[in-house]
Amino acid sequence: MTNMQKGLAEFIGTFWLVFGGCGSAVLAAAFPEVGIGLLGVALAFGLTVVTMAYAIGHISGCHLNPAVTVGLWAGGRFDAREIPLYVVAQVLGGIVAAFLLFYIASGNPDYDLATKGLAANGFGTGSPGGYDLIAGLTIEIVLTGFFLWIIMGSTDGRAPAGFAPLAIGLALTLIHLISIPVTNTSVNPARSTGPALVTGGLALQQLWLFWVAPLLGAAAAGVVYRIVTGEPKR
Repeated sequence: MTNMQKGLAEFIGTFWLVFGGCGSAVLAAAFPEVGIGLLGVALAFGLTVVTMAYAIGHISGCHLNPAVTVGLWAGGRFDAREIPLYVVAQVLGGIVAAFLLFYIASGNPDYDLATKGLAANGFGTGSPGGYDLIAGLTIEIVLTGFFLWIIMGSTDGRAPAGFAPLAIGLALTLIHLISIPVTNTSVNPARSTGPALVTGGLALQQLWLFWVAPLLGAAAAGVVYRIVTGEPKR
């Protein structure tokens, strides 16, 4: 595949993740009487990954996440020269999805960005459950680390073939079930950047954590996986 094909695949895939996952939170989670709630939002994020893994996995590997890209590099699975292409495509996909979601949500006269938000991530007053910076930093590092570990393990050449998208999607669902109350769940800098840019204010001020923590967690997991299991087999 050419770089353009890989970049477009990552753009489209990350767009789908942010539009589908954050869209479920903004448009459907609190819908009167039939809202999907926390469980529905968690499942929506997992489904975006499952569907895109089957759709573009053979094109770009379906990273959809700068932390995953960096973690796979740290684990010996990805060429460092391709990191900028992937990260730029992922961030742009997340930004475009967030702006489109805001446009659609604004079609409802009751929607107000200042009060209803755009599923932005945060800690302290930006946390759904009021969790502080240390709690947010810790859970984002730990959960991104386990997410990367599951990605590397399920895509290892020694693992059962064909099941990786399901394992990865279910892992992301579980991650959201754990951490939505803490940070609204990031584990993905591209997912955090789009809504933060649209929302502005506190979400944008706190965006740094949702780059630092996922990148640290994923890089550490990549290194540890490589040490524990030996040189990964593609």
